[in-house]
Amino acid sequence: MTPSEARARESREWLAKADEDLASARVLIGSGHIANALFFCQQAAEKSLKAFLTWHERAFRRTHDLEELGEACRVIDGTLAALLEQADVLSDYAWKLRYPGALYIPEPEEPEAMFGIAGNIFREIQSRLPLETKPSEDQADPEFRERRE
Repeated sequence: MTPSEARARESREWLAKADEDLASARVLIGSGHIANALFFCQQAAEKSLKAFLTWHERAFRRTHDLEELGEACRVIDGTLAALLEQADVLSDYAWKLRYPGALYIPEPEEPEAMFGIAGNIFREIQSRLPLETKPSEDQADPEFRERRE
């Protein structure tokens, strides 16, 4: 496998995981599991940004901070700035509702709004990467793909 093929495969794997996370978020929203749905929205955005950075051969540390990852993406492509600014709001869902004693209660419209942001990030990042990075049909959830198209 050439370095370019390896980079495409790793980027594709990040996108496939992001796609799975979006599918999970959709199911969780539908079943009323809002905290977990919001977590998966954050995860989908994070993995989408990591796919972009991987393709562009930019190292990143282990983090859930979408502002940090977004800044690294902005350096590569400044036209992502407005979209990445929206992504910042998702960062807190990596921890905000995951543990006992959380004092935050999401607003009723919050899950759909965050799902929309995460989906927009996924689609925009995917559109800026070459075809060989796109998840194959067997890597992505076909039911979810139909709902978001």
